[in-house]
Amino acid sequence: RDRHGITLPELDIGGGHAVAHRPGEHPLDVPELARRVRRELADACAQSDLPVPRLAVEPGRAVVARAGVALYRVLAVKRTGARVFVAVDGGMSDNPRPALHGVRCAPRLVGRRSTAAVRPVMVVGRHCEAGDILAPDVPLPDDVRPGDLLAVPVAGAYHLSMASGCDLAGRPPVVAVADGRARLLVRRESADDLRSRDTGL
Repeated sequence: RDRHGITLPELDIGGGHAVAHRPGEHPLDVPELARRVRRELADACAQSDLPVPRLAVEPGRAVVARAGVALYRVLAVKRTGARVFVAVDGGMSDNPRPALHGVRCAPRLVGRRSTAAVRPVMVVGRHCEAGDILAPDVPLPDDVRPGDLLAVPVAGAYHLSMASGCDLAGRPPVVAVADGRARLLVRRESADDLRSRDTGL
């Protein structure tokens, strides 16, 4: 304002608000955030003799994250001493956030009931990368086996938008489920899709 004679009418503080990914984590307290931001903004504007601008937020992730669940099929289970590795048919190609940002997922066995004791396992992806770890030390039934399905909740925000063709693995489909009905929204990426970009072969 002092340098350019402009008083901005709106302040957008962006998004990226935290969401709870695992049991025991607390979701963002939106009303408390609003109270604190409005209070700080009002105090800062009063100190600078500025009118309080319209406040905007972009909740994005906090709105859609819990709407999505990623499903993986177990490909192999490897036991090496006290360690158990559970390899699934996805990984950093469809969910790079554990490798890039250290996000801790909470996979759960779905599709069948198990009465086996629970033990910590490492859920790893299908790619030949040391960092392709979806969830270290996650509790799963000791009888988890190839063919089982694992569900990773809170997958609605970034799985689709950050998915890549890592190792030429096609991106997975997206299916909407409501009231007992399923509808395909995005089809699975095929080998033909990947080859269609080649112009020199």
